[in-house]
Amino acid sequence: MQLQRPSFIQEQRFKMNPQFHQSLKLMGLPIMDLRESIEAELELNPALEVLEDHSTVSLDEAIGAPPKEEDDYFEASSDSGFVRRGGEEAADEQRRFIEGVLTRPETLQQHLLWQLQLEPQDDELRAIAEILIQNLDEDGFHKEPPETLYKKGPAFPVVPPPRLAEAMRMIQSLDPAGACTADYRESLRVQIGLMPDAPDGVEQALDYLELLERGKFAEAAKKMNRSEKEVRLFFERIKELSPFPGRQFAAAEVRYVVPDIQVVRDEGEFVIILNEEEIPVLGINPFFMELARAREGAERKVSPDERPARDFVRENIREARWFIDSINKRNHTLLRVTRAIVEFQRPFFVNGPKYLAPLTLVDIAKELGVHETTVSRIANGKYMQTEWGIFEIRFFFSNSISGMGSGGSPYSKEGVKAVIQEIITAENRRMSDRDIADLLAQRGISLARRTVAKYRKELDMGFSYTRRAGKIKQEAKHEH
Repeated sequence: MQLQRPSFIQEQRFKMNPQFHQSLKLMGLPIMDLRESIEAELELNPALEVLEDHSTVSLDEAIGAPPKEEDDYFEASSDSGFVRRGGEEAADEQRRFIEGVLTRPETLQQHLLWQLQLEPQDDELRAIAEILIQNLDEDGFHKEPPETLYKKGPAFPVVPPPRLAEAMRMIQSLDPAGACTADYRESLRVQIGLMPDAPDGVEQALDYLELLERGKFAEAAKKMNRSEKEVRLFFERIKELSPFPGRQFAAAEVRYVVPDIQVVRDEGEFVIILNEEEIPVLGINPFFMELARAREGAERKVSPDERPARDFVRENIREARWFIDSINKRNHTLLRVTRAIVEFQRPFFVNGPKYLAPLTLVDIAKELGVHETTVSRIANGKYMQTEWGIFEIRFFFSNSISGMGSGGSPYSKEGVKAVIQEIITAENRRMSDRDIADLLAQRGISLARRTVAKYRKELDMGFSYTRRAGKIKQEAKHEH
Protein backbone atom coordinates (compact mmCIF):
# COMPACT_ATOMS: atom_id res chain seq x y z
CA MET A 1 0.00 0.00 0.00
CA GLN A 2 1.42 3.36 -1.03
CA LEU A 3 1.44 5.97 1.73
CA GLN A 4 1.45 9.74 1.31
CA ARG A 5 3.82 11.48 3.69
CA PRO A 6 4.27 15.20 4.23
CA SER A 7 7.59 16.62 3.05
CA PHE A 8 9.33 20.00 3.16
CA ILE A 9 10.76 21.59 0.02
CA GLN A 10 12.97 24.66 0.15
CA GLU A 11 12.71 26.92 -2.90
CA GLN A 12 13.14 30.57 -3.86
CA ARG A 13 10.35 32.54 -5.50
CA PHE A 14 10.10 36.10 -6.67
CA LYS A 15 6.70 37.60 -5.91
CA MET A 16 5.80 41.00 -7.34
CA ASN A 17 3.45 43.01 -5.14
CA PRO A 18 0.81 45.20 -6.85
CA GLN A 19 2.66 48.43 -6.03
CA PHE A 20 5.89 47.23 -7.62
CA HIS A 21 4.01 46.01 -10.67
CA GLN A 22 2.33 49.41 -10.96
CA SER A 23 5.73 51.13 -10.75
CA LEU A 24 7.10 49.03 -13.61
CA LYS A 25 4.00 49.71 -15.67
CA LEU A 26 4.29 53.48 -15.20
CA MET A 27 7.98 53.29 -16.08
CA GLY A 28 7.16 52.06 -19.57
CA LEU A 29 4.24 54.38 -20.37
CA PRO A 30 4.63 57.18 -22.94
CA ILE A 31 3.48 60.59 -21.81
CA MET A 32 -0.08 60.44 -23.21
CA ASP A 33 -0.68 56.95 -21.83
CA LEU A 34 0.72 58.13 -18.50
CA ARG A 35 -1.80 60.93 -18.43
CA GLU A 36 -4.64 58.45 -19.02
CA SER A 37 -3.35 56.31 -16.15
CA ILE A 38 -3.26 59.37 -13.90
CA GLU A 39 -6.85 60.22 -14.79
CA ALA A 40 -7.92 56.63 -14.06
CA GLU A 41 -6.11 56.66 -10.70
CA LEU A 42 -7.74 59.98 -9.77
CA GLU A 43 -11.15 58.37 -10.26
CA LEU A 44 -10.24 55.32 -8.16
CA ASN A 45 -8.39 57.00 -5.29
CA PRO A 46 -10.17 59.87 -3.47
CA ALA A 47 -6.99 60.65 -1.50
CA LEU A 48 -5.21 61.68 -4.72
CA GLU A 49 -5.79 65.14 -6.19
CA VAL A 50 -4.37 67.45 -8.85
CA LEU A 51 -2.46 70.40 -7.43
CA GLU A 52 -1.57 71.94 -10.77
CA ASP A 53 -2.34 71.06 -14.40
CA HIS A 54 -0.60 73.01 -17.17
CA SER A 55 -2.47 71.19 -19.94
CA THR A 56 -5.78 72.88 -19.06
CA VAL A 57 -6.67 76.55 -19.44
CA SER A 58 -9.13 78.39 -17.25
CA LEU A 59 -12.11 80.19 -18.77
CA ASP A 60 -10.69 83.60 -17.83
CA GLU A 61 -7.39 82.77 -19.56
CA ALA A 62 -9.24 81.49 -22.62
CA ILE A 63 -11.32 84.69 -22.84
CA GLY A 64 -8.22 86.87 -22.51
CA ALA A 65 -6.21 84.84 -25.05
CA PRO A 66 -5.93 86.09 -28.65
CA PRO A 67 -8.28 84.36 -31.12
CA LYS A 68 -6.92 81.33 -32.96
CA GLU A 69 -7.13 80.72 -36.69
CA GLU A 70 -9.71 77.98 -36.24
CA ASP A 71 -11.82 80.35 -34.12
CA ASP A 72 -11.85 82.83 -37.00
CA TYR A 73 -12.96 80.05 -39.34
CA PHE A 74 -15.94 79.07 -37.20
CA GLU A 75 -16.84 82.70 -36.61
CA ALA A 76 -16.91 83.27 -40.36
CA SER A 77 -18.91 80.13 -41.13
CA SER A 78 -21.02 78.07 -38.78
CA ASP A 79 -21.39 80.04 -35.54
CA SER A 80 -22.16 83.37 -37.16
CA GLY A 81 -24.82 81.64 -39.24
CA PHE A 82 -26.48 80.29 -36.13
CA VAL A 83 -26.60 83.79 -34.65
CA ARG A 84 -28.19 85.37 -37.71
CA ARG A 85 -30.72 82.60 -38.27
CA GLY A 86 -33.22 81.24 -35.83
CA GLY A 87 -35.70 78.46 -35.32
CA GLU A 88 -35.70 75.33 -37.46
CA GLU A 89 -33.30 76.71 -40.09
CA ALA A 90 -30.57 77.20 -37.50
CA ALA A 91 -31.22 73.78 -35.99
CA ASP A 92 -31.05 72.07 -39.40
CA GLU A 93 -27.82 73.84 -40.30
CA GLN A 94 -26.27 72.92 -36.96
CA ARG A 95 -27.34 69.30 -37.37
CA ARG A 96 -25.82 69.11 -40.87
CA PHE A 97 -22.62 70.67 -39.59
CA ILE A 98 -22.30 68.21 -36.71
CA GLU A 99 -23.09 65.24 -38.96
CA GLY A 100 -20.39 66.38 -41.37
CA VAL A 101 -17.84 66.65 -38.58
CA LEU A 102 -18.66 63.22 -37.17
CA THR A 103 -18.64 61.42 -40.53
CA ARG A 104 -16.30 58.43 -40.57
CA PRO A 105 -14.65 57.08 -43.70
CA GLU A 106 -16.23 54.01 -45.26
CA THR A 107 -14.41 50.74 -44.64
CA LEU A 108 -13.63 48.12 -47.28
CA GLN A 109 -16.14 45.72 -45.73
CA GLN A 110 -18.92 48.32 -45.70
CA HIS A 111 -18.24 49.24 -49.32
CA LEU A 112 -18.35 45.62 -50.50
CA LEU A 113 -21.38 44.67 -48.40
CA TRP A 114 -23.33 47.64 -49.80
CA GLN A 115 -22.60 46.48 -53.36
CA LEU A 116 -23.42 42.90 -52.41
CA GLN A 117 -26.95 43.92 -51.43
CA LEU A 118 -27.48 45.21 -54.97
CA GLU A 119 -26.44 41.93 -56.58
CA PRO A 120 -29.38 39.70 -57.67
CA GLN A 121 -28.14 36.53 -55.95
CA ASP A 122 -29.79 33.85 -53.84
CA ASP A 123 -29.59 33.95 -50.05
CA GLU A 124 -27.11 31.09 -49.78
CA LEU A 125 -24.56 32.71 -52.10
CA ARG A 126 -25.01 36.08 -50.41
CA ALA A 127 -24.40 34.51 -46.98
CA ILE A 128 -21.21 32.85 -48.25
CA ALA A 129 -20.02 36.15 -49.72
CA GLU A 130 -20.68 38.04 -46.48
CA ILE A 131 -18.41 35.68 -44.56
CA LEU A 132 -15.73 36.04 -47.22
CA ILE A 133 -15.91 39.83 -47.02
CA GLN A 134 -15.58 39.84 -43.24
CA ASN A 135 -12.48 37.67 -43.64
CA LEU A 136 -10.58 40.34 -45.64
CA ASP A 137 -7.69 42.32 -44.18
CA GLU A 138 -6.93 46.00 -44.87
CA ASP A 139 -5.18 45.08 -48.14
CA GLY A 140 -8.24 43.19 -49.43
CA PHE A 141 -6.66 39.74 -49.01
CA HIS A 142 -7.89 36.65 -47.11
CA LYS A 143 -7.02 36.55 -43.42
CA GLU A 144 -7.77 32.83 -43.26
CA PRO A 145 -7.99 30.36 -46.18
CA PRO A 146 -11.58 30.60 -47.50
CA GLU A 147 -12.13 26.84 -47.49
CA THR A 148 -11.61 26.74 -43.69
CA LEU A 149 -14.27 29.32 -42.87
CA TYR A 150 -17.31 27.09 -43.36
CA LYS A 151 -16.33 23.84 -41.70
CA LYS A 152 -18.02 24.86 -38.45
CA GLY A 153 -20.56 27.30 -39.80
CA PRO A 154 -24.00 26.78 -38.25
CA ALA A 155 -25.93 27.87 -41.32
CA PHE A 156 -23.82 26.25 -44.05
CA PRO A 157 -21.64 23.55 -42.45
CA VAL A 158 -20.56 22.30 -45.88
CA VAL A 159 -20.10 24.64 -48.84
CA PRO A 160 -19.55 23.04 -52.23
CA PRO A 161 -16.32 24.28 -53.86
CA PRO A 162 -18.18 25.56 -56.95
CA ARG A 163 -20.39 27.79 -54.78
CA LEU A 164 -17.38 29.08 -52.85
CA ALA A 165 -15.54 29.88 -56.10
CA GLU A 166 -18.67 31.59 -57.45
CA ALA A 167 -18.94 33.82 -54.38
CA MET A 168 -15.25 34.74 -54.63
CA ARG A 169 -15.56 35.65 -58.30
CA MET A 170 -18.56 37.84 -57.52
CA ILE A 171 -16.66 39.77 -54.84
CA GLN A 172 -13.57 40.09 -57.02
CA SER A 173 -15.64 41.79 -59.70
CA LEU A 174 -16.95 44.43 -57.28
CA ASP A 175 -15.27 47.72 -56.54
CA PRO A 176 -12.38 47.70 -55.76
CA ALA A 177 -11.56 45.05 -58.34
CA GLY A 178 -9.15 42.36 -57.20
CA ALA A 179 -10.26 42.13 -53.58
CA CYS A 180 -10.96 38.72 -51.99
CA THR A 181 -7.70 37.24 -53.25
CA ALA A 182 -4.74 35.51 -51.63
CA ASP A 183 -1.99 38.04 -52.42
CA TYR A 184 -1.04 40.90 -54.70
CA ARG A 185 -0.10 38.64 -57.60
CA GLU A 186 -3.51 36.95 -57.63
CA SER A 187 -5.14 40.37 -57.26
CA LEU A 188 -3.28 41.70 -60.30
CA ARG A 189 -4.27 38.60 -62.31
CA VAL A 190 -7.92 39.14 -61.42
CA GLN A 191 -7.73 42.82 -62.37
CA ILE A 192 -6.09 41.96 -65.69
CA GLY A 193 -8.86 39.47 -66.36
CA LEU A 194 -11.42 42.22 -65.79
CA MET A 195 -9.69 44.69 -68.12
CA PRO A 196 -11.73 45.06 -71.34
CA ASP A 197 -8.68 45.99 -73.43
CA ALA A 198 -5.92 43.97 -71.77
CA PRO A 199 -2.98 43.37 -74.15
CA ASP A 200 -2.54 39.76 -75.13
CA GLY A 201 0.15 38.20 -72.92
CA VAL A 202 0.20 40.89 -70.20
CA GLU A 203 -0.60 38.30 -67.53
CA GLN A 204 2.68 36.54 -68.34
CA ALA A 205 4.57 39.65 -67.25
CA LEU A 206 3.42 39.13 -63.65
CA ASP A 207 5.95 36.31 -63.34
CA TYR A 208 8.78 38.76 -64.04
CA LEU A 209 7.74 41.77 -61.96
CA GLU A 210 11.06 41.95 -60.12
CA LEU A 211 12.98 42.26 -63.40
CA LEU A 212 10.53 44.86 -64.68
CA GLU A 213 10.79 46.94 -61.50
CA ARG A 214 14.56 46.98 -61.91
CA GLY A 215 14.23 48.12 -65.50
CA LYS A 216 15.66 44.94 -67.03
CA PHE A 217 13.21 44.85 -69.93
CA ALA A 218 15.59 43.16 -72.34
CA GLU A 219 16.18 40.25 -69.97
CA ALA A 220 12.45 39.91 -69.26
CA ALA A 221 11.63 40.06 -72.96
CA LYS A 222 14.08 37.27 -73.67
CA LYS A 223 12.56 35.05 -70.99
CA MET A 224 9.03 35.82 -72.13
CA ASN A 225 9.90 35.39 -75.81
CA ARG A 226 8.46 38.84 -76.49
CA SER A 227 9.81 42.07 -77.93
CA GLU A 228 11.14 44.69 -75.54
CA LYS A 229 8.48 47.12 -76.77
CA GLU A 230 5.72 44.69 -75.81
CA VAL A 231 7.24 44.12 -72.38
CA ARG A 232 7.41 47.87 -71.73
CA LEU A 233 3.75 48.14 -72.73
CA PHE A 234 2.84 45.30 -70.35
CA PHE A 235 4.66 47.03 -67.49
CA GLU A 236 2.91 50.34 -68.14
CA ARG A 237 -0.50 48.65 -68.06
CA ILE A 238 0.35 46.75 -64.87
CA LYS A 239 1.33 50.04 -63.17
CA GLU A 240 -2.23 51.26 -63.77
CA LEU A 241 -3.53 48.51 -61.47
CA SER A 242 -3.66 48.44 -57.68
CA PRO A 243 -1.73 45.53 -56.12
CA PHE A 244 -3.38 46.21 -52.73
CA PRO A 245 -6.97 47.13 -53.61
CA GLY A 246 -8.20 47.47 -50.04
CA ARG A 247 -5.74 50.13 -48.94
CA GLN A 248 -7.72 52.96 -50.46
CA PHE A 249 -10.40 52.27 -47.84
CA ALA A 250 -8.01 51.93 -44.91
CA ALA A 251 -8.83 54.69 -42.47
CA ALA A 252 -5.77 56.87 -42.10
CA GLU A 253 -5.49 57.15 -38.34
CA VAL A 254 -3.64 60.34 -37.44
CA ARG A 255 -1.32 59.85 -34.51
CA TYR A 256 0.18 62.90 -32.89
CA VAL A 257 3.58 62.29 -31.36
CA VAL A 258 4.07 64.16 -28.09
CA PRO A 259 7.74 64.20 -27.03
CA ASP A 260 8.38 63.05 -23.47
CA ILE A 261 11.64 64.97 -23.31
CA GLN A 262 13.50 67.67 -25.20
CA VAL A 263 17.21 68.29 -25.77
CA VAL A 264 18.21 71.84 -26.72
CA ARG A 265 21.62 73.41 -27.22
CA ASP A 266 22.29 76.57 -25.25
CA GLU A 267 25.67 78.28 -25.71
CA GLY A 268 27.40 75.03 -26.62
CA GLU A 269 25.86 73.02 -23.78
CA PHE A 270 22.95 70.61 -24.01
CA VAL A 271 19.95 71.25 -21.79
CA ILE A 272 17.49 68.43 -21.07
CA ILE A 273 13.89 69.51 -20.51
CA LEU A 274 11.21 67.11 -19.26
CA ASN A 275 7.78 67.65 -20.79
CA GLU A 276 5.77 68.55 -17.70
CA GLU A 277 2.99 70.31 -19.58
CA GLU A 278 1.06 67.06 -20.05
CA ILE A 279 1.72 65.62 -16.58
CA PRO A 280 -0.32 67.22 -13.76
CA VAL A 281 1.28 67.85 -10.38
CA LEU A 282 -0.29 65.43 -7.88
CA GLY A 283 -0.67 65.60 -4.14
CA ILE A 284 -2.58 64.17 -1.17
CA ASN A 285 -6.07 65.48 -0.47
CA PRO A 286 -5.89 67.70 2.68
CA PHE A 287 -9.19 66.34 3.96
CA PHE A 288 -7.79 62.79 3.96
CA MET A 289 -4.62 63.99 5.70
CA GLU A 290 -6.71 65.60 8.45
CA LEU A 291 -8.72 62.40 8.83
CA ALA A 292 -5.50 60.37 9.10
CA ARG A 293 -4.09 62.68 11.80
CA ALA A 294 -7.34 62.57 13.75
CA ARG A 295 -7.44 58.77 13.60
CA GLU A 296 -3.80 58.47 14.62
CA GLY A 297 -4.28 60.85 17.52
CA ALA A 298 -7.05 58.71 18.89
CA GLU A 299 -5.45 55.38 18.04
CA ARG A 300 -6.27 53.65 21.32
CA LYS A 301 -9.84 54.98 21.43
CA VAL A 302 -10.94 53.79 17.97
CA SER A 303 -14.04 51.69 18.21
CA PRO A 304 -14.54 48.55 16.11
CA ASP A 305 -17.12 50.42 14.02
CA GLU A 306 -14.59 53.15 13.14
CA ARG A 307 -11.76 50.80 12.10
CA PRO A 308 -12.99 50.25 8.50
CA ALA A 309 -13.02 54.02 7.93
CA ARG A 310 -9.53 54.35 9.45
CA ASP A 311 -8.18 51.53 7.29
CA PHE A 312 -9.82 53.03 4.18
CA VAL A 313 -8.13 56.40 4.80
CA ARG A 314 -4.75 54.83 5.49
CA GLU A 315 -4.85 52.54 2.47
CA ASN A 316 -5.80 55.29 0.02
CA ILE A 317 -3.13 57.65 1.33
CA ARG A 318 -0.54 54.87 1.08
CA GLU A 319 -1.61 54.09 -2.52
CA ALA A 320 -1.56 57.79 -3.46
CA ARG A 321 1.96 58.26 -2.11
CA TRP A 322 3.19 55.17 -3.92
CA PHE A 323 1.62 56.36 -7.18
CA ILE A 324 3.24 59.80 -6.87
CA ASP A 325 6.61 58.24 -6.04
CA SER A 326 6.34 55.91 -9.04
CA ILE A 327 5.75 58.84 -11.40
CA ASN A 328 8.67 60.75 -9.90
CA LYS A 329 10.88 57.68 -10.29
CA ARG A 330 9.81 57.33 -13.93
CA ASN A 331 10.65 60.96 -14.68
CA HIS A 332 13.98 60.77 -12.83
CA THR A 333 15.00 57.61 -14.69
CA LEU A 334 13.98 59.18 -18.01
CA LEU A 335 16.19 62.18 -17.29
CA ARG A 336 19.14 59.98 -16.35
CA VAL A 337 18.81 57.79 -19.45
CA THR A 338 18.49 60.86 -21.70
CA ARG A 339 21.56 62.45 -20.11
CA ALA A 340 23.58 59.29 -20.74
CA ILE A 341 22.35 59.08 -24.35
CA VAL A 342 23.40 62.69 -24.96
CA GLU A 343 26.89 61.92 -23.65
CA PHE A 344 27.25 58.77 -25.78
CA GLN A 345 25.67 60.31 -28.89
CA ARG A 346 27.14 63.82 -28.68
CA PRO A 347 28.26 63.77 -32.38
CA PHE A 348 24.64 63.14 -33.38
CA PHE A 349 23.28 66.06 -31.36
CA VAL A 350 25.99 68.34 -32.76
CA ASN A 351 26.13 67.26 -36.41
CA GLY A 352 22.98 65.25 -37.21
CA PRO A 353 21.72 61.68 -37.88
CA LYS A 354 24.67 60.70 -40.09
CA TYR A 355 26.88 60.72 -37.00
CA LEU A 356 24.79 58.35 -34.91
CA ALA A 357 27.22 55.97 -33.18
CA PRO A 358 26.60 52.31 -32.29
CA LEU A 359 24.99 52.08 -28.86
CA THR A 360 23.26 49.27 -26.96
CA LEU A 361 20.95 49.10 -23.97
CA VAL A 362 23.73 47.38 -22.04
CA ASP A 363 26.02 50.40 -22.51
CA ILE A 364 23.51 52.76 -20.89
CA ALA A 365 22.59 50.23 -18.19
CA LYS A 366 26.25 49.87 -17.15
CA GLU A 367 26.73 53.62 -17.13
CA LEU A 368 23.71 54.19 -14.86
CA GLY A 369 24.09 51.07 -12.74
CA VAL A 370 20.60 49.77 -13.56
CA HIS A 371 19.26 46.67 -15.24
CA GLU A 372 18.98 46.50 -19.02
CA THR A 373 15.21 45.98 -18.82
CA THR A 374 14.85 49.32 -17.01
CA VAL A 375 16.51 51.13 -19.90
CA SER A 376 14.35 49.16 -22.34
CA ARG A 377 11.13 50.23 -20.55
CA ILE A 378 12.19 53.88 -20.59
CA ALA A 379 13.15 53.77 -24.28
CA ASN A 380 10.08 51.95 -25.54
CA GLY A 381 7.37 54.15 -27.06
CA LYS A 382 8.77 57.47 -25.81
CA TYR A 383 10.00 60.29 -28.03
CA MET A 384 12.75 62.87 -27.77
CA GLN A 385 12.68 66.24 -29.48
CA THR A 386 16.00 67.48 -30.85
CA GLU A 387 17.04 70.22 -33.25
CA TRP A 388 17.27 67.48 -35.91
CA GLY A 389 13.68 66.35 -35.41
CA ILE A 390 11.63 64.13 -33.13
CA PHE A 391 12.97 60.60 -32.66
CA GLU A 392 11.83 57.61 -30.68
CA ILE A 393 14.34 57.05 -27.88
CA ARG A 394 14.98 53.55 -29.24
CA PHE A 395 16.34 55.23 -32.38
CA PHE A 396 19.50 56.13 -30.47
CA PHE A 397 20.21 52.45 -29.79
CA SER A 398 21.66 51.09 -33.01
CA ASN A 399 24.00 48.18 -33.69
CA SER A 400 27.13 48.68 -35.72
CA ILE A 401 27.07 47.64 -39.37
CA SER A 402 29.25 44.67 -38.43
CA GLY A 403 26.45 43.40 -36.17
CA MET A 404 28.66 43.35 -33.07
CA GLY A 405 26.81 45.91 -30.97
CA SER A 406 28.80 48.94 -29.89
CA GLY A 407 32.04 46.97 -29.93
CA GLY A 408 32.19 46.46 -33.69
CA SER A 409 32.37 49.00 -36.48
CA PRO A 410 32.33 52.70 -35.48
CA TYR A 411 29.43 53.23 -37.91
CA SER A 412 25.91 52.49 -36.74
CA LYS A 413 23.21 51.00 -38.91
CA GLU A 414 20.93 54.05 -38.61
CA GLY A 415 23.84 56.40 -39.31
CA VAL A 416 24.77 54.54 -42.48
CA LYS A 417 21.12 54.51 -43.58
CA ALA A 418 21.10 58.30 -43.19
CA VAL A 419 24.19 58.51 -45.42
CA ILE A 420 22.56 56.26 -48.05
CA GLN A 421 19.43 58.41 -47.99
CA GLU A 422 21.56 61.52 -48.50
CA ILE A 423 23.38 59.91 -51.45
CA ILE A 424 20.18 58.81 -53.16
CA THR A 425 18.46 62.15 -52.59
CA ALA A 426 21.40 64.07 -54.10
CA GLU A 427 22.10 61.68 -57.01
CA ASN A 428 22.21 63.25 -60.47
CA ARG A 429 22.50 59.95 -62.31
CA ARG A 430 21.14 56.44 -61.98
CA MET A 431 23.16 54.87 -59.16
CA SER A 432 22.88 51.15 -58.60
CA ASP A 433 23.35 49.50 -55.21
CA ARG A 434 26.91 48.63 -56.29
CA ASP A 435 27.60 52.30 -57.08
CA ILE A 436 26.31 53.31 -53.65
CA ALA A 437 28.46 50.62 -51.98
CA ASP A 438 31.55 51.90 -53.81
CA LEU A 439 30.78 55.48 -52.78
CA LEU A 440 30.38 54.39 -49.16
CA ALA A 441 33.75 52.59 -49.37
CA GLN A 442 35.36 55.86 -50.45
CA ARG A 443 34.02 57.36 -47.21
CA GLY A 444 35.50 54.53 -45.18
CA ILE A 445 32.25 52.60 -44.77
CA SER A 446 32.62 48.99 -45.94
CA LEU A 447 29.24 47.57 -46.87
CA ALA A 448 28.18 44.73 -49.17
CA ARG A 449 25.87 45.45 -52.11
CA ARG A 450 23.09 43.25 -50.70
CA THR A 451 23.30 45.14 -47.40
CA VAL A 452 22.95 48.43 -49.29
CA ALA A 453 19.87 46.99 -51.03
CA LYS A 454 18.44 45.93 -47.65
CA TYR A 455 18.94 49.37 -46.09
CA ARG A 456 17.53 51.06 -49.21
CA LYS A 457 14.35 48.98 -48.95
CA GLU A 458 14.06 49.85 -45.25
CA LEU A 459 14.25 53.51 -46.27
CA ASP A 460 11.39 52.84 -48.72
CA MET A 461 13.49 53.94 -51.71
CA GLY A 462 13.01 52.09 -54.97
CA PHE A 463 15.44 50.72 -57.51
CA SER A 464 17.56 53.12 -59.55
CA TYR A 465 15.17 52.83 -62.50
CA THR A 466 12.06 53.66 -60.51
CA ARG A 467 13.84 56.51 -58.71
CA ARG A 468 14.96 58.00 -62.02
CA ALA A 469 11.50 57.60 -63.55
CA GLY A 470 9.93 59.31 -60.56
CA LYS A 471 12.43 62.16 -60.77
CA ILE A 472 11.77 62.67 -64.50
CA LYS A 473 8.03 62.70 -63.86
CA GLN A 474 8.48 65.25 -61.05
CA GLU A 475 10.67 67.48 -63.26
CA ALA A 476 8.11 67.34 -66.07
CA LYS A 477 5.39 68.28 -63.63
CA HIS A 478 7.34 71.35 -62.50
CA GLU A 479 7.98 72.40 -66.13
CA HIS A 480 4.23 72.36 -66.82
